[in-house]
Amino acid sequence: MVETSLRRLSERLGYHFHDTGLLKQALTHRSVGDTNNERLEFLGDAVLSVVIADYLFREYPEASEGELTRLRASLVKGSTLAEVARHLEIGHCLILGGGEMKSGGHRRSSTLSDALEAIVGAIFLESGLDVCRERIIDWFGMLLDSPLDAGNKDAKTRLQEHLQGRGMALPLYEVVATEGDPHNQVFTVACQVPGIGEPARGKASSRKKAEKMAAELALKILQDKSDE
Repeated sequence: MVETSLRRLSERLGYHFHDTGLLKQALTHRSVGDTNNERLEFLGDAVLSVVIADYLFREYPEASEGELTRLRASLVKGSTLAEVARHLEIGHCLILGGGEMKSGGHRRSSTLSDALEAIVGAIFLESGLDVCRERIIDWFGMLLDSPLDAGNKDAKTRLQEHLQGRGMALPLYEVVATEGDPHNQVFTVACQVPGIGEPARGKASSRKKAEKMAAELALKILQDKSDE
C-alpha cells in the first residue's frame, strides 16, 4: 500500500526516485523521530529560491531588483508552496507521528510546504540542479505565467486595460517570423494597436514571451505619445 502510494506520488511529481528511501525521508515529519525531513527541507529551500530567482530574472528582463525580490517572495512563501503541495497531493503520503496525525498534520500548510521543500532537496541530491529546475517550473505552472501580484500585472494585461480605459480596440498579436531549429526556436510577434502606426514587435524564445515584449513596447509608445 505504501509503495503504491509513493509510486503514484512519483507520477504526479514527474520524477521517479532511484532511492525510494530518500523520498520517504523527504515525507517524514519531525514528529516521527530524529530521521526526518528537516535537513532536506533546508537544502530544498535554498535550491527553490535559486531556481525561482533565475526564472524571474530571465522572464522579466525589465523588472527592477525590488520587483524581482517581491515576485520571488510571493512564490516561495509558505502559502504558495502549500498550494503547490496540495495540487500534487503530497499530504496523502506524509509520514507523521501519532499526535501530528490526529491533529490533522497532513492538511497543515506549514507541514505541506516543508515537505515540498524537502522533496526538492531530495531530487537535487539524486539528480542535480537542472532536473530540479525542470520539475519546479512544471509544478508551479500557471503561478509563473500569471500576474503575480496586483502591483505587477504583466504587459499584455496592462496594455489591454490602457486601451479599454480609453474606449480603444484591443490589441492584435501575430507571429510574423519563426527562426531556428524546432527545439531552439525564436519567435517574432507583431502587436498592432490603434494610435502607434507600425506594429510593435517582440522577439523571444517563446510566443508568449515575444507577445509580452511586443505589448510592453506598444504600451511605452502609447504612454510616450500621451506625454507629448
